[in-house]
Amino acid sequence: MRNTPAAGRVHEGGVKLRQISAGTLLACATFAAYLPALEGGLLWDDSGHVTRPDLQSLDGLRRIWFDLGATQQYYPLLHSVFWIEHRLWGDAVVGYHVINVLLHAISACLVLIILRHHLRLPGAWLAGFVFALHPVCVEAVAWIAEQKSCLSAVFYLASALCYLRFDQSRRRGPYFAAFAFFIAALLTKTVTATLPAALMVLLWWRHGRLSFRRDVLPLLPWLGLGAVAGAVTSYIETHFIGARGGEFALTVGQRCLLAGRALWFYLGKLIWPTNLIFIYPRWQLDLNRWQQFLPPLTALAVLLFLLWLAWRKRWRGPLAGFLFFAGTLFPALGFFNVYPFIYSYVADHFQYLACLGVIVPVCSGLTVAAGRKLTNDGLRASAAVAIAALLALLTFRQSAIYQSSTALYTATLAHNPDCWLAHNNLGGELLEDPTRLPEAISHFQAALRLQPGYAQTYENMGLALSRIPGRLPEAISYFETAARIQPGYYQAQNNLGLALSHFPDRLPEAISLLEAAIHTRPNYAQAHDNLGTALSRTPGRLPEAIAEFRAALAIDPNLAEAHYNLANTLADLPGQLPEAIAEYQEALRIEPGNPRVHNNLGIALSSVPGRLSDSIVEYQAALRLQPDFVDAHYNLGVALSKDPSRRGDASAEFEAALRIDPGFDPARAMLARLKTSGAEGPAQGRKRGPPGS
Repeated sequence: MRNTPAAGRVHEGGVKLRQISAGTLLACATFAAYLPALEGGLLWDDSGHVTRPDLQSLDGLRRIWFDLGATQQYYPLLHSVFWIEHRLWGDAVVGYHVINVLLHAISACLVLIILRHHLRLPGAWLAGFVFALHPVCVEAVAWIAEQKSCLSAVFYLASALCYLRFDQSRRRGPYFAAFAFFIAALLTKTVTATLPAALMVLLWWRHGRLSFRRDVLPLLPWLGLGAVAGAVTSYIETHFIGARGGEFALTVGQRCLLAGRALWFYLGKLIWPTNLIFIYPRWQLDLNRWQQFLPPLTALAVLLFLLWLAWRKRWRGPLAGFLFFAGTLFPALGFFNVYPFIYSYVADHFQYLACLGVIVPVCSGLTVAAGRKLTNDGLRASAAVAIAALLALLTFRQSAIYQSSTALYTATLAHNPDCWLAHNNLGGELLEDPTRLPEAISHFQAALRLQPGYAQTYENMGLALSRIPGRLPEAISYFETAARIQPGYYQAQNNLGLALSHFPDRLPEAISLLEAAIHTRPNYAQAHDNLGTALSRTPGRLPEAIAEFRAALAIDPNLAEAHYNLANTLADLPGQLPEAIAEYQEALRIEPGNPRVHNNLGIALSSVPGRLSDSIVEYQAALRLQPDFVDAHYNLGVALSKDPSRRGDASAEFEAALRIDPGFDPARAMLARLKTSGAEGPAQGRKRGPPGS
């Protein structure tokens, strides 16, 4: 008798060891499938989720919780996690990707635990692996901004697990733990407000009925809290993010058409996960076409059939899965406005949690069927491994397109060539490469042809044109159109103000626009910097300009342009040269590859007794970075000419400047002075203006 408990303990320990080993295998398989995503960079709106410089302080953490407009959405727990992650690894994006994949693996393990130990469903392992490796989840896992989906799923599933324990024991501890996890999920992403309804579906499936006192009453506070969170999110979507206007003006009939079509779309992608696209084509919803009524009517027919099965055959599982799937998708089916509807009514990440309503019953049914048809355990295991391996391969391939924004938008356009947003965003990426400027412009032109009312595309076209000599007036017209289409569009106001600041007669207008951008977005560091530049070009306003540069740096200490512009301003003021040099050096610490900063630092150093050799080093550094930099050749020549033994080198620099620009008269004059009089008297160094000039 004494040996039995010991044997039982050994057996139980062996079971736990196997479970831990299997969970480790699940996590390893997940990381292997997502290896390409771990090498990815920032995509689309990732920079709006990774903690901005003005939110990286302790006061920024306070604003995340108490300033409604501080972040894109009021998801304070999510952005607090981003805040912590930034403290841990700064701008190294691999850390964010690892966390996303880890959270996804944890969710898959929680699914496994719930199905195996609480719902006692066959096929729990298969369902866990399918969820972990299904390619429809790639968008939520490989995209840093969608950490809200991965993190909220962990809280959602942990809450469900605790609540199921409460349902079995009726103890208060699991209930309050479940409620705490539910609150955490809501503060991460409010689509999790559907959890109490999902729990009621599970309780009905388990017990065959719902008792108001036992099943509904404990979840009433959850329903109320979820409704409040949903209302807040809806308010922010419409008033802060912009989910309103003609693009969102759908009738009730159109919304019903959309919901029915979206349900079948998501189901189809789960069953046959091919041609997954980051941005799917936006459907036309036409009540005059009878074919468009087929999806919602078919969905209604399926619901009625599943109700009949549950009533007549007592098969509650299929109906429970359908209700979970449709109910969890409900916030994204079109009955509420969400900003992505402006370019597509569907997205893979919308069904990240909802897909469990299909995966679980299908995997359970397949396992039962395999047990009847395949009596050999090895064959059943081989079939399960084959399914998991195929999904892992598809996920591996799909996650590779999330390695860069260029790859992502290129892949999107390959499947959806009329996607105006992908054209706009790809053009924005190409805009960063001067050699691909014509290609960027062609994408902006395509975007404007497909969607002529999108303000950001006009702004991007303006940015592209502003970088082409002689086309600044055209750029201004595009900035003006962007500001007219979307009043209060602070980025367009900022760029328009910067462009106008290059015209002395329009400086007052430029200053007014930049001030308006700052009024709309007080923590917009770039606008403060540009306002400082405009004020520095206005007689008598240098102190205000310096104040704006300092304001920009208080918001974003790593804004190299503001350090550079502040240094340029200080260098022209009596007694401010040491601080100007320090600002140039700080700009180079942040952006060491900027030849203009090296050039202007060289000019500042040349004015300090005993530092002529240091200035020569800076000019040479500028020329290594930009060999055709005329001003740097000239300034290096001036510095070298002050050493009688190096006047030959100085002449070579002036000649190099003239080869690049034959009309550069200062170099011609210095060369003549060297040849005739030995260059008596000092020559003034030539500055290169601010980066935006």
